[in-house]
Amino acid sequence: MPRLLLLVGFAGALGTVTRYLVGLWAARALGTGFPFGVLIVNIVGCFLIAAITQVASSTMLVSPTLKVALTTGFMGGLTTYSSFNLDTTQFLESRSWYTATVNFSATTVGCFAAGLLGFAAARRMFGH
Repeated sequence: MPRLLLLVGFAGALGTVTRYLVGLWAARALGTGFPFGVLIVNIVGCFLIAAITQVASSTMLVSPTLKVALTTGFMGGLTTYSSFNLDTTQFLESRSWYTATVNFSATTVGCFAAGLLGFAAARRMFGH
């Protein structure tokens, strides 16, 4: 377990650094009027986590340890949206329509509401 924990932590650090570098590149190349860096890592992360999960479940090319390091570690550092997307997509693929809808709705609305509440709470506690 300690080895896996170190692998996940190291991969997470690499994902975080990658996210930061993509953000810097996107700001220089595409401007700062829209969060292109976040959009890019979310889209790439969703593609990669799904591809890694598929390869891991259908071949012997990705070991269970490598899968956890790449999906939980690297993708977790790169973007947590990819995990949300994978969960929702897998619910849809298994025809769990209700669960997919609840996950999508609760996450989207809940996170948006939590963000608004976070702003409001910080403003109330620390002023504008």
